[in-house]
Amino acid sequence: MDLTTTYLGLTLRNPLVASAGPLSQTLDGIRALADGGVGAVVMFSLFSEQLRREAARDIDLLETHAFSFAEALDYFPEPAADERRLAHEYLTLVQRAAREVDVPVIASLNAADVGSWVTFGRELTDAGAAALELNISFVPGDVTTPGSRVIERHLDIVAAVKAAVAVPVAVKMSPYFSSVGSVALRIVQAGADGLVLFNRFLQPDVDIETLEADSTWALSTPDEGRLPRTWIAALRNQTTVSLAATTGVADGSDVVKNLLVGADVVMSTSALLRRGPAYAATMLDELVAYLERKEFASLEAMRGLLAVPAEADGDAWQRSSYVAAMQRAKATYGSL
Repeated sequence: MDLTTTYLGLTLRNPLVASAGPLSQTLDGIRALADGGVGAVVMFSLFSEQLRREAARDIDLLETHAFSFAEALDYFPEPAADERRLAHEYLTLVQRAAREVDVPVIASLNAADVGSWVTFGRELTDAGAAALELNISFVPGDVTTPGSRVIERHLDIVAAVKAAVAVPVAVKMSPYFSSVGSVALRIVQAGADGLVLFNRFLQPDVDIETLEADSTWALSTPDEGRLPRTWIAALRNQTTVSLAATTGVADGSDVVKNLLVGADVVMSTSALLRRGPAYAATMLDELVAYLERKEFASLEAMRGLLAVPAEADGDAWQRSSYVAAMQRAKATYGSL
């Protein structure tokens, strides 16, 4: 079965992509992912704070963003020389990976503002990055910040990066907009070549013994995949840009689900961390087995089969789906 897929204008050997994470922090890790069978590798995210050369900008960010974002800055206390060293190491890793693996290498930038890393985007493309993924992490700690400002920040970042680079740019979106679909289309209008749904933000728990916030990061679970699939299904026939599903991809069945609602590629980190990079081949085997069992002639024959039809009334579609789900829930649990 031919699994060749197009993502961000790039030709991939299959639709399974290793998303940004610990496995892509080293050349050996990137090689292992490529050897495991993935169609592309998104490198671990480089934080814009690591590229900041002036302490005054750090102070400005501390004043602009509260709590979790300010805490993140504590991870990067090095002086400018060390920050540039980190950037150089990232560039070198991109360069070597692009040269030594046979799948596209996508660089990832995690940012909350436009910042000096726009210039760094050019250096990443010169180093051989096939594309850029913008991991926009702007959750305002100031509760008076209007939603319009958050949206404008995203659009400014996309427009600035697109103006600076010649390679495709994907945006890893937040699911926390009041109208996800509208913001997605505005991001596309700003120049994004693809959307990655969705970003996972820090959600601290509470340690009741130490009386402290627990910011431990947890791997995703399959149930978390329902939200991105909902919006990929809604967007599939409303835009022509690439759509990537991420979060909650644990096995081949999750790959199938996301392709059925219209994803061009399906990204996973948690499954590959839990089971190793070689597990990518198992997930792809499960995808092929499904295609053959359902007698699909090709990958394209099943992609988007469950997307919201282009001619459908989107509001009515969502409402009817919600009502039907509530009725099933009543029938299932009402007698308990």
